[in-house]
Amino acid sequence: MSFEASVLTLYPDMFPGTLGQALAGKALKSGAWSLDITQIRDFATDRHRSVDDTPAGGGAGMVLRPDILARAIDHVSPADDDRPRLLMSPRGKPLTQEMVRNLATGPGAVIVCGRFEGVDERVIGARQLTEVSIGDYVLSGGEVAAQVLLDAIVRLLPGVMGNAVSGQTESFETGLLEHPHYTRPSEWEGRTVPDVLTSGNHAKIEAWRREQAEHLTRERRPDLWQARARKKPPSHG
Repeated sequence: MSFEASVLTLYPDMFPGTLGQALAGKALKSGAWSLDITQIRDFATDRHRSVDDTPAGGGAGMVLRPDILARAIDHVSPADDDRPRLLMSPRGKPLTQEMVRNLATGPGAVIVCGRFEGVDERVIGARQLTEVSIGDYVLSGGEVAAQVLLDAIVRLLPGVMGNAVSGQTESFETGLLEHPHYTRPSEWEGRTVPDVLTSGNHAKIEAWRREQAEHLTRERRPDLWQARARKKPPSHG
């Protein structure tokens, strides 16, 4: 069974976008996953197809109405749909590789792309939307974030990556950033490939890669390094 993604958006022309290219695009054409796009505005009831209104209590911007969004969600994801319902939102749970891997092992996802100042809180609770954030910044809407999420998921689906081992050694999979990479030529602009990588000694190569990954993680992402240290069992030596 392929991974089924349903995206609810006010800008359907933004899809498949990058998801139609490279690995994700090839997987989409092969049927490894499917992408269904729903225009939220189709569920408006007035002649102007309005989907938003002013925020209760006053304030700037507009808010996506709960009744209209709920109708769109119910159309795409009936009560017996076991796919998680996600809302791309800057206040959501940070997207992590662990979350991505868990989603990739499931049947798919229903993804709501927020717009305006936000989504009425009532529909978030009533339709059990899990808010997901791709970073500590604000975008114009959830469409780009949804594409980021789906790209991260699709590449982990069975058969999508040519070399399955690649997905097991990348940044975040082991709690560390990935080690540096080198290839031909052996010398370029006076810079050479480290001797250990051409030594043929696989044990030394693995040790070097591990050391480099740890160094990069300590230097660039002390938060990851500290989190990893907290997970290590205490020594009893």
